[in-house]
Amino acid sequence: MAAAVTPPNTPPRTLIIACGALAREVTGLIAAHGWSHMSLTCLPADLHNRPARIPALLRARLDAARGKYDRTVVMYGDCGTGGALDRVVDEYGAERMPGDHCYATYAGEDDFAQLAEAEPGTFYLTDYLVRQFDTIVWKGLGLDRHPQLRDTYFGNYTTLMYLAQTEDEALEAAARKAAERLGLAYAHRFTGLGRLTTVLEGAAPHGQPDHRLLA
Repeated sequence: MAAAVTPPNTPPRTLIIACGALAREVTGLIAAHGWSHMSLTCLPADLHNRPARIPALLRARLDAARGKYDRTVVMYGDCGTGGALDRVVDEYGAERMPGDHCYATYAGEDDFAQLAEAEPGTFYLTDYLVRQFDTIVWKGLGLDRHPQLRDTYFGNYTTLMYLAQTEDEALEAAARKAAERLGLAYAHRFTGLGRLTTVLEGAAPHGQPDHRLLA
């Protein structure tokens, strides 16, 4: 991607293309750190249920941004695209946050791998997915119209684990309720923002970018 011309000694103009499920957290971090050189655009969060559409929509955003920014950071994991997202990222010379999905970014890749190995039948929710459970999960999977599909989608799961970015009693209560509705045991793990902060810090104006944070 052709870069914009940035005057010397100014931060590189950086475009953040994020999943809509990360919008609140990324916006908060940018504001808290005063990273005014960063611009955020988000793809719809409901692509969580339609990952095959992500690469084409990412390509469209990258085309629209061509020549306007010095750097582009894609705040997605592979997210079920089977490597197709990375091919688009590489084609445009962008950077992507590490991990297969945001669960690993929040929990830490090593810790999440241990969780997944210990409890392979676990369905994960983040703060966003707890807030949007009805829209993204219940209605998004058609369970409001066809409740019998619950066993089709979740028959191989045993536990719902809420990976919490915040300590919020209302959200935890909603996560417990979601587990009940799905017929799953409930587990809770506080992650905070995990590596989301370090990924954005890798694009922050503190000298040369540390591309290792995005590898």
